[in-house]
Amino acid sequence: MYMIERQQHILQFIREHKVVKLVTLTKEFNVSMETIRRDIQQLVLEKKIEKFYGGVKYVEPVEGIIDQRLHEQLPEKIAIAKACASYVQDGDCIFIDSGTTTYQMIPFLVEKEKLTVITNSLPVASELIGSKVEVIIIGGKIRHSEKSVTSNEFLFRFDHLNINKAFICASGVSIEKGISDFNLEEAITRKQIISISQTVFLATDSSKFNKDVAIQVCPLQEIDTIITDNTLSKKTIMHFTKEGVQIKLVQTDK
Repeated sequence: MYMIERQQHILQFIREHKVVKLVTLTKEFNVSMETIRRDIQQLVLEKKIEKFYGGVKYVEPVEGIIDQRLHEQLPEKIAIAKACASYVQDGDCIFIDSGTTTYQMIPFLVEKEKLTVITNSLPVASELIGSKVEVIIIGGKIRHSEKSVTSNEFLFRFDHLNINKAFICASGVSIEKGISDFNLEEAITRKQIISISQTVFLATDSSKFNKDVAIQVCPLQEIDTIITDNTLSKKTIMHFTKEGVQIKLVQTDK
């Protein structure tokens, strides 16, 4: 197993267990204490975990500014976005969410014929300017940190939209709470899009699983397919599939 791959698995293990002893990690991954310490040091430098005497604990991420997150876990996001775009057919009307994963779909969509993209993402709309894709941006209030537009029925008539496929992002995904987000207005916009879309895809990397953040967007039953990277643990996959959730794993190019 490559170092980067092992570190991702270690992070996933710590995320699931919250607090873990170093000796437990050496047994779980069948490596020396010296190797585990090197991996832990890298994850600490990336501020993904905190170290204490004899063990580590997971650090829950706070909401970040979109420009800072665009290059985080980029190989995973590109692989997920490419898989999402494979579901899009010529003539579709789709919704692309304001997340950094769905943003990566754009290069895989520009050659589609008679495609309409509805979005609340200013970067998505900007990238599509000059292409042959028809673009509709929803009306509402601009959220500066995310370069997104949040809206409600008072500002925008969602019922006038006819969306074949919606590609949604999330900050948290769990069996108990479904998908969740940090921002109330963003969550409301996603709720409205999900309610009017024929098919809903959740595009999210494996780091978002088994966690809940501030605001629930919808239960898992309202999502048709989750598309994520193949570092998701077998235990998590089993738990979600038992609940009837369809998960598509994509291979990440490192």
